Amino acid sequence: MDQLPVFLNLRGMSVLLVGEGEAAEAKRRLIEGAGGLITDDPDAARIAFIAAETSPADVAVLHAQGLLVNVVDRPDLCDFTVPAIVDRSPVIVAIGTGGASATLAKALRERLEALLPASLGDLARSIRAARERVTDARPTASGRRRFWDRLLAPGAALDPLHEVSNAAARIETALALSDTDAAERHEIVLMSDDPDDLTLRQLRLLSRADTIVQGENVPAAVLDRARRDAVRVPDASGAPRPGLTVILRRLS
Repeated sequence: MDQLPVFLNLRGMSVLLVGEGEAAEAKRRLIEGAGGLITDDPDAARIAFIAAETSPADVAVLHAQGLLVNVVDRPDLCDFTVPAIVDRSPVIVAIGTGGASATLAKALRERLEALLPASLGDLARSIRAARERVTDARPTASGRRRFWDRLLAPGAALDPLHEVSNAAARIETALALSDTDAAERHEIVLMSDDPDDLTLRQLRLLSRADTIVQGENVPAAVLDRARRDAVRVPDASGAPRPGLTVILRRLS
């Protein structure tokens, strides 16, 4: 990754805003929409948005005061950039290009706006409200992960890419079904080093894996498509691990 995507809680935080005109007003709407408090006092702020002509020396002064800085249309002077945003609060989708092309980010945002249903925020709130009940019913982390994976899978009861009604009732219905922590194993034989050659089924397995068995010469680009929190082991020997184990090996 060229940059680390981070969601920052601005609610109640003082934010320095420098500049006037359309660019500054756009930043003002963004900051206030996220609950931030506009200030012109750098000593009161933790981050700064600069929508005016500035120089590396000016930015260095703000750095010396402990601020992270965003300068409009100057990615070379930015500690952070502002992505294109799809807002289905509390679900937020952010598209960043590291300052390479705001137009590309905008084009992707427009596609995602059409793809993501308006009910997505309500779905997220229903999931949050059910977390305690799900924890009681599925006490292990792998059990909870499988529970949500099944409900949120393509075509399933809570498929996030479709309009979902009565999400709370659908969760309760799923909770009434039995669950098991039995081990599940799948093998993926890589036909190439290109992760784009993975099938949709293989990508879903990698994204759900509790354990990745990493064979020799498995390319890093493919491993990057796996669930980041999955345990990585070099071989499949030993007792079966709970949850989903995906064995990755490269075709000889």
